[in-house]
Amino acid sequence: MRIIWLRLRAALSGRGSDTGMSTSEYAMGTIAACAFAAVLYKVVTSDVVATALQSTIGKALDAPF
Repeated sequence: MRIIWLRLRAALSGRGSDTGMSTSEYAMGTIAACAFAAVLYKVVTSDVVATALQSTIGKALDAPF
């Protein structure tokens, strides 16, 4: 009987279990990671970045030894 009373008191006080919290946190983390990957992909594949990378690689290959 004491266990039932303790569980009822915990449920009424709002200190119940956090079932489902980790699932929603993982979902939000996954959405944020996908959004960051999409932004990073757009930046890396832009013309400005591609030109800068080609210039840097070209300078490195033309360096005298």
